[in-house]
Amino acid sequence: MGTNGSTMLDFEPLRQGLPPIDPSAVSGSATCTLPARYEAVGGARQFTRSTLTGWGLSERLDDVALVVSELVTNALRHALPADVPRESQDPPVRLHLMRWTSRLVCAVRDPSHASPVASEAADSAESGRGLFLVESFSDSWGWHPSPALGADSAAGAALRGKVVWALFRLSEPV
Repeated sequence: MGTNGSTMLDFEPLRQGLPPIDPSAVSGSATCTLPARYEAVGGARQFTRSTLTGWGLSERLDDVALVVSELVTNALRHALPADVPRESQDPPVRLHLMRWTSRLVCAVRDPSHASPVASEAADSAESGRGLFLVESFSDSWGWHPSPALGADSAAGAALRGKVVWALFRLSEPV
């Protein structure tokens, strides 16, 4: 799993579909590339915790880490082709964290074209509540088609997918 600081240009496609946010007010951004394995969920959670701690956002750690877990789990479960061995896939899932003065956005890119669908899970079901949790713990969420995921844009639509994002309002500094 790799991490790197990113410029605003990296996040231009992620802002599509988000509530209006002044791009010049970005005070932090971080990206994490995730392998196509369920163990990546724990890594994404740890990346989120260390990033938010570094940004002094410990008051939102638990909510954001839970939402990141759900978004990454959904990307791994629903967005990756089941017929390709996961070990052989390039890391197609990316976690982006962006901080503004009063807002934090976590966004997960994946290669699927399918829109995320919140479903009603039976009380006894062990899964199926991911988007309900995202909606419950974030201030808003949504998704939009993504530009090419890889550096090779000539590959065309095969590399396109979607971005699912969640927005958190932050306490104004005193």
